[in-house]
Amino acid sequence: MRALRAAHALTAAALIAACATTKPAIRPTETKAPPRVWVDSVLGAMTLRQKAAQMVWPSMIGDFVSTDSPQWRAIRHYVVDEGVGGLTVSVGSPLEIAEKLNALQRSAAVPLLVGADLEFGAGQRARGGYFLPNAIDLGGAVVFPPEMAFGATRDTMLAYEEARVTAAEGRALGIHIDYAPVLDVNNNASNPVINTRSYGESPALDAAFGRAFIAGLQDHGMIATGKHFPGHGDTETNSHLALPVVNVSRARLDTVELVPFRAAVSAGVGAIMSFHGSMPALDSSGAPGTLSQKVLTGLLRNDLGFKGVVISDAMDMQGVLVQYGAVEAAKRAVAAGADVLIQPKDVAQAIDAIVDGVHEGRYTEARLDESVRRLLNMKHALHLDRHPLVNLDSISDIVGDSADQALARTVAERSITVVRDSLHQLPIGKLNKNARVLSITVARRADLGAGVTFNAVLKQAFPGLRAEYVDADQPGDTYALLATADSADVVIVSSYVAQSWDAASLTAPGSVISFMQKLRRPIIVALGNPYFLQQIPWAQNYVVGWGGFPVSQQAAARVILGQAPATGKLPISIPPYAPYGAGSTP
Repeated sequence: MRALRAAHALTAAALIAACATTKPAIRPTETKAPPRVWVDSVLGAMTLRQKAAQMVWPSMIGDFVSTDSPQWRAIRHYVVDEGVGGLTVSVGSPLEIAEKLNALQRSAAVPLLVGADLEFGAGQRARGGYFLPNAIDLGGAVVFPPEMAFGATRDTMLAYEEARVTAAEGRALGIHIDYAPVLDVNNNASNPVINTRSYGESPALDAAFGRAFIAGLQDHGMIATGKHFPGHGDTETNSHLALPVVNVSRARLDTVELVPFRAAVSAGVGAIMSFHGSMPALDSSGAPGTLSQKVLTGLLRNDLGFKGVVISDAMDMQGVLVQYGAVEAAKRAVAAGADVLIQPKDVAQAIDAIVDGVHEGRYTEARLDESVRRLLNMKHALHLDRHPLVNLDSISDIVGDSADQALARTVAERSITVVRDSLHQLPIGKLNKNARVLSITVARRADLGAGVTFNAVLKQAFPGLRAEYVDADQPGDTYALLATADSADVVIVSSYVAQSWDAASLTAPGSVISFMQKLRRPIIVALGNPYFLQQIPWAQNYVVGWGGFPVSQQAAARVILGQAPATGKLPISIPPYAPYGAGSTP
């Protein structure tokens, strides 16, 4: 298995070097031609529209579809007829993703670059999901805790190891670019879209973890993507829904938001993803960073010296559409310096818009050549011109490896942070196994896995555990539950309310808060929004588990039981109730 992983190894230096023009040309018929030979021959044969198509990457679901289904015909049309240069993979099972990508690579005239959001490991996208109505976990690739959990460990080597595993699993599935790490400094507790996706609120900590993740990924053959440049951390607006504005000074940007990105560029990150938000200190026009030449070319290329590939955030988001519309946004993004436009609302329309931008004099065909050359160099560096397919037979030897699953569990356990234990109730494992323990899960109905693993671990220690559920959106009558809680020796409330679309999604309804306040000495475990303490400042026992993934649920339960030590330290502050670095060992 390790040999299979090593076969994909490609150093960060080699990846970045491949994005630049290299040695003098030799005959293109030679098997191991240097990048410029293959790149020049492919680029030279392209029409203007084919060049534009290389810069447009639609999204693809990794589910099973028959070859005569509308979904398959649509994605194959993008590859064969439109000639897109890459794809962004969304959710699916490992084998379905790999098989689908292999079929598309066989159909492509030029090998495809495939990207995916693998912020929490390849398992963020490549899992079988839950089989209903039994909620059976169908397994898949490794799921790690979110980035903020890594920040809580203070151990950058864990970020390197996560990236190593992600690269091995992702490349085994045919994915080449990870849209990670998130380098946004999450210094706004009301940020509805970044939150635990960031390593924390410290620019230095974010930079250190970002560099480690980039090295781990690119040392093992996958391109890293720092996002969302120049910084999506200090906003209460979700760029999926509207245009965020970060109205701070250039001096503040230099000392906070830009610190992790400068470190990433210095570390040789292969790609940078742009921010669909406005920063007036950088561009007084109010244009979002994705559409700003001052941001993508002036700051990123010229000032920071970035030589890799610039990838837009999804082009179907309102951060770029609300003011400009899809066609104008595509033209402005290319003029600004973007090399790739991902997830456009209409693929053919986006390609045509890029072509029209040349005809209108907005930019030249030579400008497109620069982007396409970067992409072709990257494809050559990843050996896609020679080996675009993956071996389906090797996937089960690489994906979901038990040692890698153990690593994810280690990260989760080391991240659990006891912020408050004022009543010294922890750990509860010291109680008699016949103690009356009530576990209340607060979550939204769509979160099928909420509380499942957490309660299963608690039940092993307390066979008589009583588990109850409160719908965060429709809590209903909780009077009877209060009576049950009054007779319990220990009450544990685990909250899975997490970031979603708007700031309101981070908060539990007032009725739920009122119910929790009536409980007697509850142990509150935040497995969703770590800033939940701001809603329940009266809580005397508060533990942060950082995420609702099974590994984090298991780790939080083990720490509460005393089966693992609580070693995490807050990589954020929870103003005004908990300072940066808070965390105790009961």
